[in-house]
Amino acid sequence: MMKNKIKLSALSVLSTALLATPLAFAETNAVAAGIEKALSESTVKLNFRARYEGVDQDGIDANANALTLKSRITVNTGSFQGLSAGVEVDNVTDLIDNYNSTANGATKYPAVADPTGTDVNQIFIKYSADNFSATAGRQRILHNNQRFVGGVGWRQNEQTYDGYRLQFNQKQGFSADYSYVYNVNRIFGPDGANADLHGQFHLLNTGYVINQAHKVNAYAYLLDFDTKAGLSTDTYGLSYQGNFGAVTVNAAYATQRDAGDNSQDFSANYYNFEVGTQVSSVTLLAGIESLGSDNGVGFSTPLATLHKFQGFADKFLGTPGQGVEDIYLTVKTTLNGVKLAATYHDLSSDVDGIDYGSEIDLAAAYSLNKHTSVLVKLAHYNADDHASDTDKLWLQVAANF
Repeated sequence: MMKNKIKLSALSVLSTALLATPLAFAETNAVAAGIEKALSESTVKLNFRARYEGVDQDGIDANANALTLKSRITVNTGSFQGLSAGVEVDNVTDLIDNYNSTANGATKYPAVADPTGTDVNQIFIKYSADNFSATAGRQRILHNNQRFVGGVGWRQNEQTYDGYRLQFNQKQGFSADYSYVYNVNRIFGPDGANADLHGQFHLLNTGYVINQAHKVNAYAYLLDFDTKAGLSTDTYGLSYQGNFGAVTVNAAYATQRDAGDNSQDFSANYYNFEVGTQVSSVTLLAGIESLGSDNGVGFSTPLATLHKFQGFADKFLGTPGQGVEDIYLTVKTTLNGVKLAATYHDLSSDVDGIDYGSEIDLAAAYSLNKHTSVLVKLAHYNADDHASDTDKLWLQVAANF
């Protein structure tokens, strides 16, 4: 009797397994088909950017002349059950190397921070569902106008982040963007001494779209550097972007204090206020930006796209101990398809009444076709009590496929 029960039980298990096998094969085939479909929907993009940069800087006898080429390939898969992946590889080569790349030891020239080399700019896996996404790996993180967290996309080596990111976006309502980052891949190339910044970085940016004309953001950036303790800070801030008919208004305020192993005891403030309007085909923008100072320490934004702020000549990549105040006026227009822009900066300290200097920036951009564009930029920095007189010229051709 027991043997018969064992036989019946074995037959039952075998029958169940045989019945389940087609289902298992079907599920496996469905998964394989889904992955194959996602791979077949992959996109491949190519980007090439050739740029000449010339620098004439007082105090350095030799002028810098750099001609570099950035070549980039970007591959993004399609989605399978919300999962996708991406990889991006950059190569920077120099055709004229009379410049200090910050990694080549050519210190007799002014700096042009475009070291050569090949680097994995991004490699990540991402899950997306409705208004939510989660990304793990090396990735691009750009917050708002990139004043606090950006990619420094102007340089040939982009700044990207190693870590984990959660995003929620209701489009016309609330949004939240949190990242935990353990390494910053900086612009100084894969082999440069300053290529990486390790630490524990919490980057939180929330937003609310009130309506089509008004938006607010609140953010917190908690930066704890392993080897750059003097940059370890906690920053909390608010920003507003609004339109009142033909007038645009942007405003921001933030406060910053020392954190982590930072031995400097300070608490400094930041504010920015801009008003813009359009008159016929001309856009006007006037603003003031202040990075404050306390106890001889200036408000810092080490993860920002710094080239966008306080002048193209890059004389304020690090905030002076007395802080910096920038009063600026920008004029933009388009003439025969050429986008023209001019900005004047008056730069001074936040405390002690120091006149740092002034700068004039000019830019002209033109799209030759849907793939190719050209750009000319000029920067003239006139020093008073900060840095030295500097002239910079850029000639650029970019192609995207």
